[in-house]
Amino acid sequence: RYSRERDRRAVTFHYDVSNHFYRLWLDRQMVYSCAYFRSPSDDLDVAQQQKLDYICRKLCLQPGQRLLDIGCGWGGLVVHAAKHFGARAEGITVSEPQAEWALSRIAEAGLGNEARIELRDYREIATTSGFYDAIVSVGMAEHVGRERLPDYFTAAHRALKPGGVFLNQAIAEDIIPRPGNRDGSFIEQYVFPDGDIPPLPIMLTAAESSGFEIRDVENLREHYALTLRHWLGRLEAHHDEALRFVDEATYRAWRLYIAGSAHGFSYGHIAVYQTLLAKLDPSGEIKLPLTRDGWYARNRSCFD
Repeated sequence: RYSRERDRRAVTFHYDVSNHFYRLWLDRQMVYSCAYFRSPSDDLDVAQQQKLDYICRKLCLQPGQRLLDIGCGWGGLVVHAAKHFGARAEGITVSEPQAEWALSRIAEAGLGNEARIELRDYREIATTSGFYDAIVSVGMAEHVGRERLPDYFTAAHRALKPGGVFLNQAIAEDIIPRPGNRDGSFIEQYVFPDGDIPPLPIMLTAAESSGFEIRDVENLREHYALTLRHWLGRLEAHHDEALRFVDEATYRAWRLYIAGSAHGFSYGHIAVYQTLLAKLDPSGEIKLPLTRDGWYARNRSCFD
């Protein structure tokens, strides 16, 4: 389990359903992860734009810095970081349809010199020692498997420059089971094979053991509940069109998966954490401001 070939097959099962199927219910940028709502009334496109901004500000991205997005999906964050923050952004994925879609978006945006996408496994990034100023991984750690988390964090740590930062966003189950939690066999069989959402302490221990300093941990479960409700409403509104790309059984499985996940986040049965990690340089310096003020500001550097 969690070999490169098995991971590739699992990712293919989940993400290669159909680019057009996902397009029906995701936002315009095809961001398939928790959005960030400044207000519950924000629409999905606004909330996803805010999430991409929020991540780039947490990483304190500066023009010309090298950013790696592990498990880049359809390239939304790569394009955003290059276009709005001047980063030299690179995304990796093992999904060919996602890579093709992302490359077309980069070309349409005229960012061919600033952004790129490669078909690569996360285990391969360790060969680029000390290359990146910042690394991000959103919704990818769930595919790694808890027994391989040390390898995952070690690869990211090695690829970062000293003083660089890594933002890891991942879903986590409770360390103590709660009433109402369900067996994950439905998701395992029909939606998310080999998915694993270890409790936060397991994730943090693996990160620290790999050499990272933990700088910040934020639970965004309410934001994911809102995101999933948007996805559910959009999927239901496009039922007939969805059947052009998937059969009725697949549609129902995804509808149940999204609805059940919304319930889980709403009631705190599962959570999603943004964890900001740093690779210290020999002097103990890192490329972050003293406060979080810049994360919440708009249209200014994180150091202002």
